[in-house]
Amino acid sequence: QVQLVESGGGLVQAGGSLRLSCAASGRIFRINAMAWYRQAPGKQRELVAEIGSGSNANYADSVKGRFTISRDNAKDTVYLQMDTLKPEDTAVYYCNAHIYTGSFAYGYYWGQGTQVNVSS
Repeated sequence: QVQLVESGGGLVQAGGSLRLSCAASGRIFRINAMAWYRQAPGKQRELVAEIGSGSNANYADSVKGRFTISRDNAKDTVYLQMDTLKPEDTAVYYCNAHIYTGSFAYGYYWGQGTQVNVSS
């Protein structure tokens, strides 16, 4: 089985910073794309940022220039550095990864989520 465990959420004032981490563990042969999604109350889950195995990254327009996604392949970990946070960034943030677990089996896996609250 594969597990994704997020950490680093919390409460911060507008303009502040947080760094989220997500570590994958279990039966992992290779991790392809990794991503961060978020879901605010009453809204659909949305893609925040994604990073390929070659570290090419894409961002939602709402976070471009403020958030940075990165990964450490040796640690099977993806990070999200969030700067200049705004109240509208308040949401539960979820880690997602596309993982090859061997025997021609691929799958998308989700973490349990970590709450980020930004006060005005």
